[in-house]
Amino acid sequence: MSTATQTKQGKQSGPVMAGSPDPKWAALRWWSMLAIGMSQLMVVLDATIMNVALPSAQLELNFSDTLRPWVITAYALAFGGLLLLGGRIADLMGRKQIFLIGLIGFAVASALGGAAPTFAVLLAARVLQGIFAALLAPAALSLLTTTFTDPAERGKAFGIYGALAGAGGAVGLLLGGVLTEFMTWRWTLYVNIAFAAVAFIVGVVAIAPTRREHGVKLDIPGAIFATLGFFALVFGFANAEEHGFGAIGTWGFLALGVVLLAVFVLLQRRGKSPLLPLHIVVHRDRGASMLAIFVAGAVIFGVNLYLVYYLQIVLGFSPLQTGVAVLPLCLGIMVSAIVSTSVLMPKLGAKLLVPVGMTVSAVGSALLMFAKADSSYALHVAVPMFIVAIGLGAIISSAMSVGTLGVDRHHAGAASAAVNASQQLGGSIGLAVLNTLVAGATITALDGGEGQLESLVSGYSGAYLACAVLLVVGAVVTALMYRRREHTAVSTGEAAVHM
Repeated sequence: MSTATQTKQGKQSGPVMAGSPDPKWAALRWWSMLAIGMSQLMVVLDATIMNVALPSAQLELNFSDTLRPWVITAYALAFGGLLLLGGRIADLMGRKQIFLIGLIGFAVASALGGAAPTFAVLLAARVLQGIFAALLAPAALSLLTTTFTDPAERGKAFGIYGALAGAGGAVGLLLGGVLTEFMTWRWTLYVNIAFAAVAFIVGVVAIAPTRREHGVKLDIPGAIFATLGFFALVFGFANAEEHGFGAIGTWGFLALGVVLLAVFVLLQRRGKSPLLPLHIVVHRDRGASMLAIFVAGAVIFGVNLYLVYYLQIVLGFSPLQTGVAVLPLCLGIMVSAIVSTSVLMPKLGAKLLVPVGMTVSAVGSALLMFAKADSSYALHVAVPMFIVAIGLGAIISSAMSVGTLGVDRHHAGAASAAVNASQQLGGSIGLAVLNTLVAGATITALDGGEGQLESLVSGYSGAYLACAVLLVVGAVVTALMYRRREHTAVSTGEAAVHM
């Protein structure tokens, strides 16, 4: 990389510090990685940590099966709907400040949920968690983007971050199983207090001071339309899980979401300080990265959920056994993510690495289809699960790195929010669609004379097939969208074409 290129990059994407760069903060940057990584793990695992604990919570708080999915959906709605607003607030108010506020708020909301005496209080706590997660997640990713600008260090940092982002859902299942088995379901929420406390203390000490970006204003109309649009989309897909896509509550909200987001795009084109500058997402490499993260989010949420169902309902695993059984998913994503960004990205670039990762995950998803009601865990679950994980780790870490590469410093929060929104919406929308497919396939199998367990397995196989197809399509589209390797390799200074 030339000296001119390095200088240019430093001006564009260096850390936002008060005054001149201080060697003190440079020396502490890997400690700041601990705070950033822990916050990301906490936010992602909270989307799944209560999956295993929900039956226990339902029994104690005495709420119906109809209300049970809303413990998960409430978090997803608030998180996904407010991410863009949260990212812009981080740019406006200062990323470190918003990061720390997000940690405190998330911890308080978790304490409230853990102590919830009724379903209503638990639901309110989950909404609050989603609101503060929408502040925390983009602030964390933008801090990572502006702190680690050296190409080699950036690869390592995004490898760790991508590993936590990808494996967080599986870690949530593991932790949820352990806490439910040995403590109570309430500790699946209380545990966030410990995560947040450590991240807060380390963040205060190790993260460099940040200031608000001059010229950035809060786009109130854009925030309203984006929030309502994302809310309507996620709510519509969530409604499809229970009532199907033919219900007015489903297609009505989906249509409303599309209209609101269309208005949002028009506002962003004309606004002087848009909530999401459109050049961030229309850039080919960043657009391809957000598509890849969307696909990976849908697959991760789907595979996590149906593996839990299969292990607990079909194979009869306990919550603890289920948590341990998903370890290959955690380990595969973590190892693959770190190796991909540290070793493979500088050599291959995202144009090759992301489509190959999708293809590998598609093979693993297809292999999961062969699991039957009497199959062995090791051969028919663990091995395919690990293959899926290897591909997902490559996808997420590479796409997250390229998705925030080359963005102006004062747009770092907005770009980080868009990346996080891609994963969250992919998970929410993908899971709703997969649940609908699974329900249909299960009913068809029952009508065909199969037993109850066999019918459930047929439904899960339908979800794995859908994941495989989605991954193959994603591999083709991203291979066409990404430009040549030099533009998406972390090690090249000119790679991120500045816009």
